[in-house]
This record gives sequence, C-alpha cells and structure tokens, in this order.
Amino acid sequence: MSFKSALRGYTQKRLEEIEKADILLGVPCFNNQSTIEHVIQMLTHGLNKHYKGKRCVILVADGGSTDDTREVARDFEIKPWQEKIISIYRGPAGKGSALRSIFEAAEKLKASSVAMVDSDLRSITSDWVKYLLDPVLEQGFDFVAPVYLRHKYDGTITNNIVYNLTRTLYGQRIRQPIGGDFAISQKLAKFYTEQDVWNTEIARYGIDIWMTTTALTEGFKVCQSNLGVKIHDAKDPGAHLGPMFRQVIWTLFYMMEQKQAYWKTVKGSVSVPTFEHQIKTEPEEVKVNLAELIRQFKIGYRQFSPLWKEIFSANCLTEIQKNVKKGQKSFHLPTEAWVQILYELAATFHSWKQNRMQLLDVVTPLYHARVASFVRQTLEMSSAQAEELVEEQALIFEQNKDYLLNQWSAKEGGKVS
Repeated sequence: MSFKSALRGYTQKRLEEIEKADILLGVPCFNNQSTIEHVIQMLTHGLNKHYKGKRCVILVADGGSTDDTREVARDFEIKPWQEKIISIYRGPAGKGSALRSIFEAAEKLKASSVAMVDSDLRSITSDWVKYLLDPVLEQGFDFVAPVYLRHKYDGTITNNIVYNLTRTLYGQRIRQPIGGDFAISQKLAKFYTEQDVWNTEIARYGIDIWMTTTALTEGFKVCQSNLGVKIHDAKDPGAHLGPMFRQVIWTLFYMMEQKQAYWKTVKGSVSVPTFEHQIKTEPEEVKVNLAELIRQFKIGYRQFSPLWKEIFSANCLTEIQKNVKKGQKSFHLPTEAWVQILYELAATFHSWKQNRMQLLDVVTPLYHARVASFVRQTLEMSSAQAEELVEEQALIFEQNKDYLLNQWSAKEGGKVS
C-alpha cells in the first residue's frame, strides 16, 4: 500500500495545534520500553540546559510497539514549556517510515533544525542535544553525522564495509555513516521528504546510509560531531548481524547504482569538519563468539561454494578456500581479498536485476569470515589501536578503486546472471 504521508490524522492535528517550533527532536522506536524513558529524559534536560529560549518539540515515532514503549514515553513528564508527541507512523514497517514522519513533522512546524537519536541508547547525555544541534543552528551545516568512541567489536559492519565504501565512493571521511544519531537542517529535511523512496525498501531498512549518501552527493554542507561513547543494545556479530548485513549492503549497492555518475569521478578522500568535545568515558566491552563466526563461514562454504565460483574471481576463491580448513589460531581473510570480494559483489549486484536479496543471502558467510579475521587481527589491540587498523583498511579500499570501476564495467548490462 502506498502512503502519501507517514503522519496519522491525530498527529497532524497535534502539529497544527503547536503551529511552529525552532527545534524538533525525533525518536524512532519499536519495543524499547526499557530505554525510552532515559532517552526522553536526556532530551528534555538537554533542551532545557542549552535551548531554553527556543520552542522545542519531542516526537516519538513508534512502529506499533507491542510492549509498553508508548505508555512509558507518554507518562514521562518533560519540561512544561516543551511539547511532546507520541505517534504511530504510517507506511512500511521500519525505521525509514519513522524518520519520514519526523521529516514531515519538521516541515509542518517549520523547525530550523531537527535531530534524531536511537531509542535503545543507554549512554546518551543531555549534552548530545547541543553536540548534534549546534553545528546546524550556529554553523550553518545541513547534516551532522555522529562520531563515537566504540568498542573495537561494536560496529563491525561499519568498520569492515560501510565506512570503507562510503569514503571510497563519495570522497568524504564520514566515520559513522549508519550511526543512527543525526541532526539536519530544515532545508535537508524538506529535501528528504520530497524524495520518491518512501514506499520502497529504503523505508524498511537502510535509511541511515541513504540519508548520509544523499547529503554527500546532493551538495549539502556536511560535518561530524563527537558524541563520546555509544552504549546501546550491541549485538554479537556471529549471532545477530546477518540480517543487518544484508539490509545495509542492499541499500549501499542500490545507492551505488543511483549515484554512479557521481562516484565514478571521485578520486581519493578528504576529511570533513569534526566538532570535538571533552568527553571522559570508556566503551563497554562487546563479546564476540569467534568460533561461531568461523563455523557460519564453513557452513556457508559447504552450501554456497558452487555459486561463489560463478560470482567471484579465481583470486578471491583461492583466498576463501585457504580458510576452509583453518581454525581460530590461523584464520585470516586478507584485507586486499576482502576489498576484491566486496567490489566484485557490488558489480554482480549491479548486473543482477532480480533476486538481489538472495544474492546477499548467499554471500553473508563471507561477511562472517571477514569479521572473524578482523577479530583475530585485533585480539591483542586496544580499541584505539583497532581504530588505526580500520583507517589502514579504508586506504586500501581507496587504492583499489580502479578494480571496482573495471568490475563494474565488465559486469554491466546483465552479463552475469
């Protein structure tokens, strides 16, 4: 079903009653009753601390939670001069539809700045509000991405795929393209709302990378702001991140097709303005089941290796096969091989016009292999040392961009089925 708006009638009426706001804070959520109160508490305190003279609205955009998320959000008392709306969005289930409702609300309220924070945050502080909004309100930026201090095994999809590809493709070093906590200008909120994606897969998943890529490629003024530690409901990549891998990489590759005229001409990368703040906290440890990652890879090899032989080059297959009989102590999929695998996969995705999600299902075990290799490589490293390794990997992605261009050209037009 197609929806012209993500806002239900009662939400639109409530927005009409409020009429106008300077700041809108949006919280997309689904079954977050244990964390939503803390998030709202930090938002209302932050607005009171830093923006007491402005008209402020907090919008909770819920996906039809079956727990008490909405009730908890409704019962928590914010500062009396602030407004709060608890809304169930309309549209395909997913964070994208929730954010669409926030963008539309911002347009109706003519809010000069909009910030969005995840609803499962346990480390959010009242200062996050200022860190996100000030670059928009005071510096004229259109898009503020977060920078976090994260444990080395929190964010494996970002560290091994999304940061590398976004930097290489679009030439700007946005460290957390799918961070989840952003701020945008009124102009960018309006632009997002007008895009014809809200009844597509983008509205279901991958919205964060779509937002980042759109801001980078459409001429908007982009920066980063350091929020410190991100503590949320982190997941063991061996047990939980297969679906997220498929969803995020689907959107990444889809955006590569949409923006290919842009990224084909980009060479190298540049840093983006980053606002640093004095934050003294340390990330929580994220446990990783290395044996399970390797087991998932080996199961995948037994199931899918005949298909991998059709998709990947001989060089990639050789590196993959080397690890089939290896255990934890010697398992290693080199970065150079991983770069080639991802670039060949992107080109294959481009050449396939159907069954694309099935293609990503087939290669998910290779993501497990890469994460296992990253874990092994960083076992004795601090999170800061692992961060240096991530930067080294990103440079290898950049240096091999010609390989991507060649693969893309070779497989263009559906030559691979």
